[in-house]
Amino acid sequence: MLITMKRYVYINDDETSHDLYCDNRISNRKYTLLNFLPKNLWEQFSRFMNQYFLLIACLQLWPLITPVNPASTWGPLIFIFAVSATKEAWDDYNRYLSDMKANEKEVWVVRQGIRKHVQAQDIHVGNIVWIRENDEVPCDLVLLGTSDPQGVCYIETAALDGETDLKTRVIPSACMGIEYELLHKIKGVIECHSPDKDIRRFDANLRLFPPFLDNDLCPLTITNTILQSCYLRNTEWACGVAVYTGNETKLGMSRGIPEPKLTAVDAMIDKLTGAIFIFQIVVVIVLGIAGNVWKDTEARKQWYVHYPMEGPWFELLVIPLRFELLCSIMIPISIKVSLDLVKSLYAKFIDWDNKMIDQETGTPSHATNTAISEDLGQVEYILTDKTGTLTENKMIFRRCCINGVFYGNESGDALKDAELIDAVSNDSADVVRFLTVMAICNTVIPVKSKSGDILYKAQSQDEDALVRAAVQLHMVFVNRNANILEIKFNASTIQYEVLETLEFTSDRKRMSVVVKNCQNGRILLLSKGADEAIIPYACAGQQTRAFLEAVEQYTQLGLRTLCLAWRELKEDEYREWSLLLKEASSTLVDREWRIAEVCQRLEHDLEILGVTAIEDRLQDGVPETIETLRKAGINFWMLTGDKQNTAIQIALSCNFISPEPKGQLLSIDGRTEDEVHRSLERVLLTMRITMSEPKDMAFVVDGWALEIALKYYRKAFTELAILSRTAICCRVTPSQKAQLVELLKSCDYRTLAIGDGGNDVRMIQQADIGVGISGREGLQAARAADYSIGKFRFLKRLILVHGRYSYNRTAFLSQYSFYKSLLICFIQILCLWNQSFQFCQLDGL
Repeated sequence: MLITMKRYVYINDDETSHDLYCDNRISNRKYTLLNFLPKNLWEQFSRFMNQYFLLIACLQLWPLITPVNPASTWGPLIFIFAVSATKEAWDDYNRYLSDMKANEKEVWVVRQGIRKHVQAQDIHVGNIVWIRENDEVPCDLVLLGTSDPQGVCYIETAALDGETDLKTRVIPSACMGIEYELLHKIKGVIECHSPDKDIRRFDANLRLFPPFLDNDLCPLTITNTILQSCYLRNTEWACGVAVYTGNETKLGMSRGIPEPKLTAVDAMIDKLTGAIFIFQIVVVIVLGIAGNVWKDTEARKQWYVHYPMEGPWFELLVIPLRFELLCSIMIPISIKVSLDLVKSLYAKFIDWDNKMIDQETGTPSHATNTAISEDLGQVEYILTDKTGTLTENKMIFRRCCINGVFYGNESGDALKDAELIDAVSNDSADVVRFLTVMAICNTVIPVKSKSGDILYKAQSQDEDALVRAAVQLHMVFVNRNANILEIKFNASTIQYEVLETLEFTSDRKRMSVVVKNCQNGRILLLSKGADEAIIPYACAGQQTRAFLEAVEQYTQLGLRTLCLAWRELKEDEYREWSLLLKEASSTLVDREWRIAEVCQRLEHDLEILGVTAIEDRLQDGVPETIETLRKAGINFWMLTGDKQNTAIQIALSCNFISPEPKGQLLSIDGRTEDEVHRSLERVLLTMRITMSEPKDMAFVVDGWALEIALKYYRKAFTELAILSRTAICCRVTPSQKAQLVELLKSCDYRTLAIGDGGNDVRMIQQADIGVGISGREGLQAARAADYSIGKFRFLKRLILVHGRYSYNRTAFLSQYSFYKSLLICFIQILCLWNQSFQFCQLDGL
């Protein structure tokens, strides 16, 4: 989708942007003092039950028809509304206090060329803001300068995305070399998109005014920004210009109250309430007619009944309305408060469960959503991520294949393979190049501890495993100083200058770096990625059969594979390509697509160096948990971005699917519509035929075929989803995960989605119940979920213990409430037979 709205931010201009954009006042409040009462009452009276109770309460104000003191209804009604309103007011007051604390925090801002202390809420778009080490970033900033001579700073984004590893940010190239004393005098303009909530993307252009730079356009990306609520670490100071402020920051745009989820029990209660209301109306009409008939035929004859001969025009309504009040207790007014209270208690039971505490990390289970505990006892489909959810996400380098030679096959550990160790000692050219790519084709940050040891901060567990494995093979990544990387191998030190970093995307499925060897001046392209994203781009004449065999062998063992490659670039070729990259990086329309197209022009004719195999072990208790839940009648789908063979092996090892002959795994594949259609029809026919057989049937599909199936053959795929208890979906994107959840929900299945990373958030939010694992990929999934747990095995207790108890208790409470109310009401109705359909009330009930 093209974004046409633009924002022009004039740097260090105290007047231009003040009226155009909001200030930096944060407001997460739902109400104000003026609108609290009407808005809260409107929200409460939007529910049918509250409307019904208000109608009954209003009718009881009419003395002619009410059998009881109106306080008997108005009292509980006002109490219920007051409790709900008080809870909303308290929550909103706490949000107000939190906002006030953030808004009144003092920060350094440049005003009229002078740095001043101001409150954070007084920051405006275009202001230059200074922050110091360990300070929280008050708004979204584009970096202009840092204390590091190379313009680098380190930030912690845990409050933004849950990831605790430090990330590198760098000032734009246009700001390189500007003296500290001149930073507060910078003038220029930033052209960027209107505010959005994508924390991983920022497409903009910077133009500085003379004398700093003569109108040269400089592209900006997310690496040139530090976003609100991040913390500056390991950097003395940094300064930047405010581009988004207040509720228009990326974090502010991401905030919001999620839509409430309606549980199956709540939906049933709503239907039951509607049915009882209809029944009540029928009873009232029948009794009202009978009462009016008796009044006209018999009552006027009785000497003790003082009915006037002629009554008012509304006389016919009096008796039916009396019966309406008499029968109003069919729908118990206490059920809503009772259910809210017990549901809160169910959530506390989950929080207090010591058997669901991860002893390794001390992470307890937590119920964020207190309203849907009983749905845990009605789950029909569980859709689960693989890496970090079923597995530990502790990556261990196990095997590798370098130029057709396999290492680690005999011992199961390539790092202890004598042949590989000898090759490293002898400076084998193939092995050295392979280890070089392992060590520097990444975004890892080496940090020296006080003891002198090197610690690695990696955003990816795979990259961390590769760098640590390279260290054990004497290729040590020592330092990253801006664009200069320092490598120590055996007794020599090598420095590389990073010219460009081509970041990993889910479409390209690879990442590359362009580096220049500082010793000999050679320019190299280093790449790593999935086999289908690397091997097809091998140079003509290179034999790739051994690498394909290595990938197949490693995936059969359930190992994660990456292919490594490189290519030497001519200086003219690089210079011409870099101009194209700069042009693509400067556009604000479809920048990501254009950059990917330019990257494709460089990432070809690669020399494949080898294949790495990384082990990601299953978590403890995963097979037993899946087996138990399957016996409980729950179906499982695995949604992963990993390779098909790796996913299948993990599925077999954790009892996700059954091996032959007990089970059968059917494959949906193809690259065209016709191929996918034929494959889908074949699998569907097999499923229909074998439905009566006691055989575990499952299907596997990759992301490409899935996209075609969902787009063109959705009806057939939906039928297959209904027939199959188990599915493995590989190479799927976050949006495809969410689509599959929506597909199962459209079939009226109660779904639970569980994951541990940011790529699982959409799936978790889409499902009826979202469960997040507090894992190594951060806390994004846990924060977005209804429930968070420390390990996958706790899912068994969450569903079979807490879910079952919550459902049984809620069902009993609901049934008892309606039973009690209906019983009392029917007793009063039966009394009417003895009272000749005259209005009566049983006192004390």
